[in-house]
Amino acid sequence: MENISIVGSGHTKFGRLDASLEQMIIDVVKEAVEESGIAPEDIDAVYLGHFNSGLVPDGFASSLIFQAYPELRFKPAMRAENACASGSAAIHAGINAIQAGKAKTVLIVGAEKMTHRSTADVTTSLAGAGYQNDPQESGLSFPQVFGIAAKGYTERYGSPLDAMARISVKNHGNAMQNPLAQMQKEFTFEEASQVTNKNPEIAPPLRLTDCSLVTDGAAAIILTTEENAENFPKAVRFRAAEHVSDFLPMSRRDFLSFEGPERAFNRAYEKAGVTVKDIDFAEVHDCFTIAELLTYEAMGLADKGQGQRALDEGTVYRDGTLPVNLSGGLKAKGHPVGATGVSMHAISFRQLTGQAGEMQKPGANIGAVFNMGGAAVANYVSILETQKA
Repeated sequence: MENISIVGSGHTKFGRLDASLEQMIIDVVKEAVEESGIAPEDIDAVYLGHFNSGLVPDGFASSLIFQAYPELRFKPAMRAENACASGSAAIHAGINAIQAGKAKTVLIVGAEKMTHRSTADVTTSLAGAGYQNDPQESGLSFPQVFGIAAKGYTERYGSPLDAMARISVKNHGNAMQNPLAQMQKEFTFEEASQVTNKNPEIAPPLRLTDCSLVTDGAAAIILTTEENAENFPKAVRFRAAEHVSDFLPMSRRDFLSFEGPERAFNRAYEKAGVTVKDIDFAEVHDCFTIAELLTYEAMGLADKGQGQRALDEGTVYRDGTLPVNLSGGLKAKGHPVGATGVSMHAISFRQLTGQAGEMQKPGANIGAVFNMGGAAVANYVSILETQKA
């Protein structure tokens, strides 16, 4: 095991928020500190997951965390950026500091402010996480990248569009039980599967209901040693925390194979001493519904090209053996880029300590988190287990 535990969490509502980046950071820091009961002066270092890429003028934001408590002043602070996996990159930086003996307790924050910018501006900023040195790739938006994935899936295995619509319906239904989710609106299969004025194609064959949301939001977790975690009221241990990165150019890999995510899952299972059958729930990176479908295959729920079986057999639904994205996922909860990985861990912490409210899966003991940066380039998988509920 990693000998690291989560002992507190904070989470804003996701959506179109009036709060500034700074205020969102302050809010989640205070919530995590108060939830855990830790004295701010006992935090040894702080890490911020924040993509930015021109979204806000705050180019040097890590010390904004200090605004929550004056006791944090003079602690080491740094920002981690790894595209849509910036939050998990910050978590891994904190884990590494503890394992290296440089800290005993660290505070991790993920935050992004996006909705004040136009959709075109946000699309351009996010596209900066793609490969820029190939004219064929540099001109692609991320909806177009995952549209290519859906087309490729059709050519290799058959159309995934109905399965993608079912994933959208599932995740929007789950978000109805998550008061922090951005979009609390259910869709029928017919509404999600058909191209209409309300559900246009965004990047063929992706429809609007296949795409995650432009979002403001922040989340925080407090990490400490597994031994020290016994001094806190609630704790969740890391059975594994794995990071696998792949080539940036899509031309150098088979995107549909999702080899980076698959390797990250397999390494995490091996480190944790578990199989996919031992996992009680998972929060995975459904930036587009095709990504969740490919993740079913990468995590071992179905063979390549057979991801729809996880839906057919009911496995990934709320009442299934391994529900996926009980929070609503990026699809309905929202995707404030730097906050996403921290949000996944914060919500999983709450699941595993019985604090998830209407999202709660009874008896959940082991959870998996998959956070992805770019088009399966930076891949992070955590296996989390209840330590103290």
